[in-house]
Amino acid sequence: QVTLIESGGGQVQAGGSLRLSCEASGRIFENYKMGWFRQAPGQEREFVAAISWTNGSTTYADSGKGRFTISKDNAKNTVYLQMNSLKPEDTAHYYCAVTLFGGYDALSNPSSYDFWGQGTQVTVSS
Repeated sequence: QVTLIESGGGQVQAGGSLRLSCEASGRIFENYKMGWFRQAPGQEREFVAAISWTNGSTTYADSGKGRFTISKDNAKNTVYLQMNSLKPEDTAHYYCAVTLFGGYDALSNPSSYDFWGQGTQVTVSS
């Protein structure tokens, strides 16, 4: 069992920045991969970024490339999502999730993930 708690959301003007955090507790193993997703009202859950707990390799959705950076702190069991140059279309509820066995080719698929946090709201005003 893994528990995920997100924080760092809020309201920001377009062009601003936010850093989301996701603290994991429970049985954390080195071969986990963790991802960030977002979901706007009436929209499907959308992949944002993912990172390997083992080697730190990362993957991003096109929507965040060049603006978002995912990172981790193993000592704190925490994954971060640094979001810069935010746009109104980034407004959504952001979730972190962990996959126990998901391969790199499946990280963008929400069904690959085994545990989810409650999420944190990000609102970007124009």
